[in-house]
Amino acid sequence: MNIEQPSITEQRVKIFKALADDTRLGIIKNLYASKEEMSCTEAGADCVSSKSNASYHFRTLREAGLIKVRKEAQTKFVSLNKETFDRFLPGFLDTL
Repeated sequence: MNIEQPSITEQRVKIFKALADDTRLGIIKNLYASKEEMSCTEAGADCVSSKSNASYHFRTLREAGLIKVRKEAQTKFVSLNKETFDRFLPGFLDTL
């Protein structure tokens, strides 16, 4: 089975759309400031108003390749996907 990878242009569009929202940018800032993996609750603590809203924002960031998600029991942990930032937005995280 051959899974088609998004083109570079499509990937860039997803990344910029994801970062164009203040809530998602706040999540990225929290993850960058922590320098380590956080639970979704911690990462979105001061930016996200509801659980369903949080789910939407984390999904958008994951689909853009900006975060990695790991599930442990009932808790989801998120971390920055630094490879994506280094490839498409070198130096961006240092500006946060």
